[in-house]
Amino acid sequence: MSSDVKRAGRPADKAKREAILDAAGRAFFQSGFAATSIEQVAADAGVSKVTVYNHFGDKRGLFAAAVELECEKMRGQFQAAPDLRGTLRQRMTAVGEAMMAFLSRPEMVQFERRIAAETEHEPEIGAAFLASGPHRMKAAFAGLMRAMVEAGEVEIDDVELAVEQFASMCKGMGDLERRFGHPVDPVRDRQRIEGAVEVFCRAYAVDECDRD
Repeated sequence: MSSDVKRAGRPADKAKREAILDAAGRAFFQSGFAATSIEQVAADAGVSKVTVYNHFGDKRGLFAAAVELECEKMRGQFQAAPDLRGTLRQRMTAVGEAMMAFLSRPEMVQFERRIAAETEHEPEIGAAFLASGPHRMKAAFAGLMRAMVEAGEVEIDDVELAVEQFASMCKGMGDLERRFGHPVDPVRDRQRIEGAVEVFCRAYAVDECDRD
């Protein structure tokens, strides 16, 4: 390796990685996996193809990293060691709001449509999306719930199932409707979140959830 090759982790190297991920995220969300090329991502990021390959290995590696970056905002709400201040109802409401804000973004809806279509031809694409996005977020949310169990706030035998139940109640039919062109309904989404929190509290809270 030549002396002018920068070591990973240096500021310039980090800046290049961020530029690549920014360009890749836009390309994957706007054009889909199949139509996105390493050449175009490299050009948009102002780096060489070799730099992209050195950072991410291949197109699927780049895709997985781009999806993970897109999901970080939502996962931030589900830290394994959460701030337990505020009522249980307030915290679960915040989780539901973050979830719905993320999933209802037009670019996210469009992205999921493209991924679903392309998965028919390349199942690995769907697997990469699930591993980098939904499954990681589910694991983070499960960490939050386990912390609540340890704090004695809730009694949950199957945390993984409780996570799925809460997410499904928050989404309701709205998630499916958006994929087929139905406009976002903020009022109904709010009602879904409030209903999900109410059911969650009644099912799992050790003490009755305080209302705001």
